[in-house]
Amino acid sequence: MNDQQLLRYSRHILLDEIGIEGQQCLLDARVLIIGLGGLGSPAALYLAASGVGHLTLCDHDTVELGNLQRQIIHRTSTVHQPKVASAQAALHDINPEVACIALAVRAEPEELLELVGKADVVLDCSDNFATRYAVNRACLSQRKPLVSGAAIQFDGQISVFDFRRDDAACYNCLFPEDSQAAELRCATTGVFAPLTGVIGTLQAAEALKLLIGIERGLSGKLLTVNALDMNIKRSNLSKDPACSVCGVDNRN
Repeated sequence: MNDQQLLRYSRHILLDEIGIEGQQCLLDARVLIIGLGGLGSPAALYLAASGVGHLTLCDHDTVELGNLQRQIIHRTSTVHQPKVASAQAALHDINPEVACIALAVRAEPEELLELVGKADVVLDCSDNFATRYAVNRACLSQRKPLVSGAAIQFDGQISVFDFRRDDAACYNCLFPEDSQAAELRCATTGVFAPLTGVIGTLQAAEALKLLIGIERGLSGKLLTVNALDMNIKRSNLSKDPACSVCGVDNRN
């Protein structure tokens, strides 16, 4: 690190759990962020500010006026622009040393596998089950840690699936693909703006710890947050031996 980097990241370096070696790990790291909406916005901002060297941003959507209530990486001036382009510009302003690749696409399975394979950690900041299941399968296949978050109305959740471990549960263990769970969308049911900031920021925190090698966190845990009465609960997650994705008979 040069003198400017030592100054920029000095508050991280002062932490015994991070130090110069940990910060260098962040500078060398590659993170894939799927979705640059309410969760991806704060996650990307904190990862860039923290010095993660390479960020790949993947989102096929464009910025709409209704996004600005919670998607804090975007601005009124970027309405109608691709979200990844809007986010890329904001991240450059915060930390021009971070290399940001903007992909304005909905990644198909083969491309998703390739993107996940190049990343050290993946953040699922999407807003639909189809994408979450696809990202879960790709991360499991490539044995890459997945930080998954969701927020709707006043309820949010975050979990870490560390597929570097054989005993790690997967997203499908938590929400089986064939369970026909109701999918709520903020476009029709609403979402409390600060909640997305809370969950997205926690996703960034878990990703940073994974990159540095700090094991304390949400691996194998589910953290739920109700922002209406501020009830926060942490539960253990167990691998489902009969899971159709990561179960004994299905994992490659």
